[in-house]
Amino acid sequence: MPKFLYQLGVLLTLGGLILATHSFVYAQTIEELQTKISAKNEEIKKLEESIKQHQDDLVVLGAQKKTLKNSIAELDVLQKKLNADLKLTQVKVDTTDLTLRKLGSEISIKENEIDTHRAALKEALQAIYERDEYSLAEVALSNESFSGFWGDLESLNQFSDKVEQNVGLLKVLKGDLEDKNIVQEAEKKKLIGLKTELGDRKKITDANKKVQANLLAETSNQETKFKKMLNAELALKDAVEQELRSYETSLKFILDPSSIPPRGTKVFSSPLDQMVITQQFGKTSSSGRLYASGTHNGTDFRALVGTPVKAMLSGTVIGTGDTDIVCKGASYGKWVLIRHNNGLATLYGHFSMVKVSQGQAVDTGELIGYSGNTGYTTGPHLHVTVFAAAAVKVQSLPSKACGGRVYTMPLAAINAYLDPMDYL
Repeated sequence: MPKFLYQLGVLLTLGGLILATHSFVYAQTIEELQTKISAKNEEIKKLEESIKQHQDDLVVLGAQKKTLKNSIAELDVLQKKLNADLKLTQVKVDTTDLTLRKLGSEISIKENEIDTHRAALKEALQAIYERDEYSLAEVALSNESFSGFWGDLESLNQFSDKVEQNVGLLKVLKGDLEDKNIVQEAEKKKLIGLKTELGDRKKITDANKKVQANLLAETSNQETKFKKMLNAELALKDAVEQELRSYETSLKFILDPSSIPPRGTKVFSSPLDQMVITQQFGKTSSSGRLYASGTHNGTDFRALVGTPVKAMLSGTVIGTGDTDIVCKGASYGKWVLIRHNNGLATLYGHFSMVKVSQGQAVDTGELIGYSGNTGYTTGPHLHVTVFAAAAVKVQSLPSKACGGRVYTMPLAAINAYLDPMDYL
């Protein structure tokens, strides 16, 4: 074999050995990280099973008669569920961090492969270029025989083929590297989201502890005081509802059907991952006893405290608030109102935490808050109201029922309320 081809062969062999050594070290790291990721995934599976059991227990407790004993038991189970949610989110943070470290090692392997092949190819191409500077006659005369000359040419052709193969391999390696970089960026965004969620869940968990402590303090752990408290909340809710109904009845609005999507047009996506209706819109078998007006102005969905709530359609947040600040337990509690570009607006009520602010643009499916038990509820759930957007406004009104204090919330003429299920 000609000397320059022999030297290049040695160079490529050494490069391959160095690359193999680096790859072996990284492969050990990757294997260790994958073992840890698998263990974390098993932990996630067990936590999800535990959370599911807590959820089932809460559904059973929620269906029982509202007593102090049952309410405390419900808060106890909820606290266990929230603690499990918190731990699950932390494990997901840890798993994503491990995944990023694993991706980092895989990316380093690809980068080393690319660098090694690129360096070897550079030397090879340089040698071929220098070889081409000699004429065929010079090359032929430099050989001891013509058979040696033809052997050199054959070796050179084989080496050129090898160079071409390595160029193709480099293209594949670069493609793999780009794919892993895309996955890495997605995992980084996921990690940021999970860390934010972890902070949210800590706040929700702490808030539930305060609710439980306040309940025991307000009732002195006595059933009679608990019943009086429930009756007072119901009376306040009815009084506030009648005030709002009277005001909204006085509002005049002519609904132009062409300004909103036709009924049955499914323009909204689900605000929850799992949709279970607990109260329909309008007059129902239970609305007469649950609402002073005899009708329900939205649709209720089962949602335990801390369940992520998503925007049903892109739009602009035109208001957020908390009616509990003025009249505790009388209305929507923590709420969000979004105006969409199709003539509709959506209201979400009873949040435990709001994650958006007035004027903010949101996308379909974007997190806007976590469901809860604020305002007047017979149990934690998500309330959704759909309005003709032209009619609804966030207004501040004094309330006699609330001692003359001013509450702020979305209000609209009665005929501007629409059935959410017509569009979901």
